[in-house]
Amino acid sequence: MSAARRRRRWQKDQERRVQVPNQPSRQSVDPPPGLHVLTAPAVLTLILVVLSFLPRIQSNFNLTISIWGAAIVLLTWLILLYLKLRHENASRMFQTMLRPQHYVQALVQLAVFTYWGWHWRPVYEFVTLLAAQLIFAYVFDMLLAWSRRETYTLGFGPFPIIFSINLFLWFRDDWFYLQFLMVGIGFLGKEFVRWNREGRAVHIFNPSAFSLGLFSLVLIATGTTSLTWGQEIASTLTLAPMIYLYLFLLGLVVMYFFSVTLVSGAAAIVLFGLSAFYTSLTGVPYFLDSEIPAAVFLGLHLLVTDPSTSPRSQAGKLVFGGLYGVGVFGLYTLLGAYGAPTFYDKLLAVPLLNLSVRGIDSLIPVIRRSRAIRLWRLDLAPLRLNMIHMAVWIVFFGSMAVMGKADGMHPGDSLPFWEQACIEDRPTACNRLIQLEASYCGDNSAWACNELGGHYRQGDIVGSDADLALGYFSRACELRFQPACVNLLDIESFRQADPRALDLRLLLREGGSNLMEMAEPELYERACLKHDWDFACDKVVSTS
Repeated sequence: MSAARRRRRWQKDQERRVQVPNQPSRQSVDPPPGLHVLTAPAVLTLILVVLSFLPRIQSNFNLTISIWGAAIVLLTWLILLYLKLRHENASRMFQTMLRPQHYVQALVQLAVFTYWGWHWRPVYEFVTLLAAQLIFAYVFDMLLAWSRRETYTLGFGPFPIIFSINLFLWFRDDWFYLQFLMVGIGFLGKEFVRWNREGRAVHIFNPSAFSLGLFSLVLIATGTTSLTWGQEIASTLTLAPMIYLYLFLLGLVVMYFFSVTLVSGAAAIVLFGLSAFYTSLTGVPYFLDSEIPAAVFLGLHLLVTDPSTSPRSQAGKLVFGGLYGVGVFGLYTLLGAYGAPTFYDKLLAVPLLNLSVRGIDSLIPVIRRSRAIRLWRLDLAPLRLNMIHMAVWIVFFGSMAVMGKADGMHPGDSLPFWEQACIEDRPTACNRLIQLEASYCGDNSAWACNELGGHYRQGDIVGSDADLALGYFSRACELRFQPACVNLLDIESFRQADPRALDLRLLLREGGSNLMEMAEPELYERACLKHDWDFACDKVVSTS
């Protein structure tokens, strides 16, 4: 019996020895439990691919390839990360954190898109591409975080970054892969471009401002702004009625929750003051048709106010905002002198300011020790102090609105104003006149095209260019403006005529939409009373 038992025991031991080597191989087929989280970026990448088959994207082959290219990059990165973690038997996980500065700001930015898009429809047509960028941003952010550490913080963080970028710069469909590159660089800058501040390693730049600033420099240096919708974005905000009031009200939400009133308020007050001072010296506005351009007004509310990359102290915020105003003011001149589009002023200023934060932080204690500051310093709770700042800002904006410096008509909206200023040889007036007439010609105002042709033929306020003059005359003639057709035939002279009613519907729009529905008597009255067109006043008098 004992021999039989020993034999059975030996057989069982042998069976165990045969089975044990097979166990590790069977377990290695399944990924470690902690890698199941990689399913999330995989599904999101699949959704990005599905988006590429929508008609909006399929209508442009280059755009479709851009989406597929972005998906391939993400999928390749995901596979490599999976293989690496599986080899190391490592795990990854999510950590959920919903921060108000992310979702509140995202809702405010979404409100801007909604209102702006209602009056400029390309914004709504862009929604699919905005969604594609959001998906790309989430997957990119997840993979970047899990490539460097165990936990990814899941929340609304990518929303304000993507919305902020797209409130100021889009690449056109043929070049949309650069939009994904811009988004990726924003997140890489946040992850790798860091410094020690207040005892912690934090990112230096506002992620969206970092991308916008870097790409702005490249576009300026290469002269490729035409690849983007940047100029149109900057100019079409005013198509939305009462846009300054709308942005002001949305800005109050951000100011209340995050106490950034001093940043926005100081920037606006400095810009307004510098613009008013320039106008008093020269007799012409500093900016083309406003004291603070609408896109800049948007930037000082929703671009420069990132709490993570601006000073913490009240005095620091005041200095930071004031420097933004000075920076935008100075960059507008520098860009104009360089021949670059001036809308980049608000984008280039922010990264420079982010670099100044530690300097501002070190300067503030010195300022606080001065006797004058100690006398004026208010010892109040931060929330109550912010409410006081908001009250001052409300009064200031209200004063701007009453003076007609916000949504009211601006002197720069009037072509006769610039014509007279050019005759008087006021600074930049002739260049502004050419700029405005070129814009209206681009909108198919035959009168403006004919005037431009005359300027380039006569060479009085701009360099003479016969070919350019003939091009403008041809366009005006195609638009059935008779004097332009005569100018095409007679190259020795220049014939002019008053704007037609169709031209006035474009020339009198004051930064808003055209006036196609306005009755002609009202149109001529507007041209006379608000824009000082003499021929229109004569027509109003004769009609009455």
